[in-house]
Formats: sequence, C-alpha cells, structure tokens
Amino acid sequence: MKRVALILLLPLLILGCAWSMWRYLWSVATNPDKAWNIALMIDQTANVSANGKVDTTISARAARARNAGRRWGCVLCRILDAVQAHHCDDSLKSG
Repeated sequence: MKRVALILLLPLLILGCAWSMWRYLWSVATNPDKAWNIALMIDQTANVSANGKVDTTISARAARARNAGRRWGCVLCRILDAVQAHHCDDSLKSG
C-alpha cells in the first residue's frame, strides 16, 4: 500500500519540480536570496537522490569524498573550486 501511495504522489512531485524551476527563474530576476534558497534545496534533493544524507549538499559530499581520497570528489571539487574559489571547503563549514 505504501508503494501505491508513493506512485500516486508522482504527479504532485512533477508539478512541484516544475513550480520550483519557475519560481527559481522568477526569483533570479526579483529576489536573488530566494533563488539561492531554491538552488540549495534542489542541490540537497539531488544529493539525497544519489543516496546522500538529508540536508547535505553535493558540494559538501564531494569535499568529504575528496578528503577521503576518492577520485570523483577530487574531480568535482576542482570543477566547483574553479567556478568559486574554495567552494568545497566552504561547503563543509556551512553544513
């Protein structure tokens, strides 16, 4: 029964994702702080979808993987740090 209920939630989840994307684009123009919050929420959702911990960003997960010597973490942190200096290290400090 639980799986059926989860399947029935799918249309609402799709609408929620579409709404989030629309609000993100609108907020970029009207309220950049809200846009950052929406981006953070999507980042955390993507991390959980990839079997990561709840309330953790992909950047923090990559930083932990890099610190543990995992290749994917090293590569992703190099990319993120090229976009924003010390991004992975800063992500560990903020959660």
